[in-house]
Amino acid sequence: MAGDRPEPVSTAPAVDPRPQDRSLFGYDSGPDAPIRATSRAIEAAAAARSVILVEGISDQIALEATAMKLGLDLASRRVVVVPIGGIGSVNRYLSHFLSSELKPAISGLFDGAEAPILRKALLRQRSESADLEQLGFFLCDRDLEDELLRAVSTQAVEAILKEQGDQRAIQTLQRQDAWRDRPFHQQLLRFLGAGAGRKLRYARHLALAVPAGRTPAPFLGVLSWALTGNE
Repeated sequence: MAGDRPEPVSTAPAVDPRPQDRSLFGYDSGPDAPIRATSRAIEAAAAARSVILVEGISDQIALEATAMKLGLDLASRRVVVVPIGGIGSVNRYLSHFLSSELKPAISGLFDGAEAPILRKALLRQRSESADLEQLGFFLCDRDLEDELLRAVSTQAVEAILKEQGDQRAIQTLQRQDAWRDRPFHQQLLRFLGAGAGRKLRYARHLALAVPAGRTPAPFLGVLSWALTGNE
């Protein structure tokens, strides 16, 4: 991807750089958000050259924010990030895009624990036994939030918590017996997973806070593959 720095354009709403704003800037939220987000992405993917499958909306937000931060133009290259609502749906969406008229290139970003399910689905749909990354599928060691938190400094995370008004909430968790003596990284993972909508709200803020040169390898891998690796 070196030198590939067009003006940032995304298939989803633009990622606003203001970390203090608590809204999702047009991304879907609420009980039926996964259905609406997937429907919108499928519609955008109707003319796509390449699709990136991800498990949920927070993954979509983080990956699109990362692409924007890197100056990668997804829309003009006809690359669409599609949240599929969990690994259990991967067979359905692989089948959908493999059988579509345009037959876009398919890649994906998933949690490391989902590797066996992903391999089984790819073998079933493609009858190939190649390495996942050769097929365009990249795995986070644990999950997307873990990758981002390892890339962002503690000071930057604390600043985001303050800007989002969540200092008291994280301090409450830190006082709990089960979490008092845990490393800050583990406390943050618990914090993000415990509150309704936190993963969605923090995905873009964390992605935008990643310093230059520290973008998680799975993010770079799947973006590179979707943009150039399959040509």
